[in-house]
Parts: sequence; structure tokens; C-alpha cells
Amino acid sequence: MSESTEKPSLLIVDDDEVFRNRLGRAFTERSYEVRLAETGAAAIREAERDSPEWAVIDLRLPDLSGLDVAARLLEIDPSTRLVLLTGYGSVPTAVEAMRLGAVDYLQKPAHARDIIEALEGRRESAAKTEPGATTPSLARAEWEYLHRVLADCAGNISEASRRLGIHRRSLQRKLQKHPPQK
Repeated sequence: MSESTEKPSLLIVDDDEVFRNRLGRAFTERSYEVRLAETGAAAIREAERDSPEWAVIDLRLPDLSGLDVAARLLEIDPSTRLVLLTGYGSVPTAVEAMRLGAVDYLQKPAHARDIIEALEGRRESAAKTEPGATTPSLARAEWEYLHRVLADCAGNISEASRRLGIHRRSLQRKLQKHPPQK
């Protein structure tokens, strides 16, 4: 968008206060009308009050899935352009986000420039620029999944091993390994 045109309104939905405020500040400095929401319910209320033209939504929110929030925002206003952010990327959630109508799916921490390019449709697909970047190896996907489950269990290895259906010592060994590069 050129500097002479009016910037679209933007709703940022993320439960990480520091990240949400930093991203909000970055867009405000670029002259966007920015609104912030900490939860999915707050984002939906904000959109019902005044639908944003653009929305940046974290996939994991404390009350709702970012996918559910995206679907609801698109019900409110189908012209809203959405980008989903996640710290735990996976192919199935990326596919689901795109199926719902998101214009892109970015890994956190995402830079405001990348988000703007995605929302404006100018971002090169990672698949075009880096072969294999969008499809992690099985080892990498397993490593990310184990760490996500462990984070869901607040670091409790015994609980994580129960949820995963593997022995606690096996999980400990897998967690001690360095993350696979790809």
C-alpha cells in the first residue's frame, strides 16, 4: 500500500502481552489503526463492535483456538484478511487455516514487515523460496510435538508421558536430544 492511501484497521489477537504490545506498536508506528485483544472472546467482541479489515491471530489462545476465532471473524465480515501466527507450526493446522480463509500462516516471532506482505498478498511462499521449508522432517515434527505437549503439561514430564502414551524415561531421552535442523 502506498503512503498516500488510508491504512486498513488491524486487530491483533495474542495472549502473550509483550509480543502483542510490541507488534501493536510496530503497526501503530506504520500508521495503522490497531486494536489489541488478549483472548478469542475479546477479539470476537471487538469484531462485532467494529469489524477489522485485517486480523493477526495467534493459533493458541487461552479460551479458544485461533482457528475458531478466524472462522468467527470471517462469519462477521468475510472480507477480513487474516494471518495466523503460531509458535508450534504444523502442516495440518496450516492447511486448516488456509481452508478457513486465512491468507497466510506464519511462525512466531513474526516481523511486522512479513505480516504486512502476507496480508497484502506480496509474501513469497516459503515453499517457493526454500524447498522443504514448509514440510518439516518427521524427526523435527516429533521434536516440536513433544515440546508442545510438555509445555501443555507445564513442564511435568510424568504427565506429558501419560498423555503421549510413552514411558517417562523414553520421553526424557527424546527431550535431551537437540532439535533436528529440518
